[in-house]
Amino acid sequence: MIERYVHAVPRRPSGPGPGAGPGIAAAVWGILFAVPSFVWATGCTFGARTTVSPSLVELARDRVTWFVAVLWVTGFLKLFGALLGIGLTRRRGPGTSRLMVFCGGGAAVLLVWHGGLFVLDGVLVETGALSAAPGLADLTLWYLCLWGPWFVAGGLTFGAATARYVRHRDTPREVRLSGAAGALGALLLSLASTVTGIG
Repeated sequence: MIERYVHAVPRRPSGPGPGAGPGIAAAVWGILFAVPSFVWATGCTFGARTTVSPSLVELARDRVTWFVAVLWVTGFLKLFGALLGIGLTRRRGPGTSRLMVFCGGGAAVLLVWHGGLFVLDGVLVETGALSAAPGLADLTLWYLCLWGPWFVAGGLTFGAATARYVRHRDTPREVRLSGAAGALGALLLSLASTVTGIG
């Protein structure tokens, strides 16, 4: 009797790996966040009139060219964030991994920093430690309870997705360093933006 041994060739999984929840959550966050940008870029200010600065609402309503361009660009950047989240759900090649982890680390810091400033500013205004700028008093709670937490939640999902990706035992050291570089760069950019008041 002749025994035949068939050796199966291992194949890379076609779908997200176990524990891919953070990456999927980041993708959903990016898609949901892109919708308002595209809607407002068309001149429709639904949802913006009571939750966003009146000066920005006016720019969208009047379809000021440069501001409309900014809305379209930010919308596509948010969709890029969604693709990044999906990309972080499974293993990639070294070059792609470095880019994704760099962007994931940077996005996590930028979003948490930005949202944290909204929350901090809202708390200070609501407690009377700071006074709101004219015309923005009614928006403080929206930035404190909606926009601030929304940015922080996005940052945490990207942070969790990136951390999960680099925790894999086979992840090269260069990929881990790319994540640290992205996070550090985003932190320095955020600090500079806060100090100079630009952005």
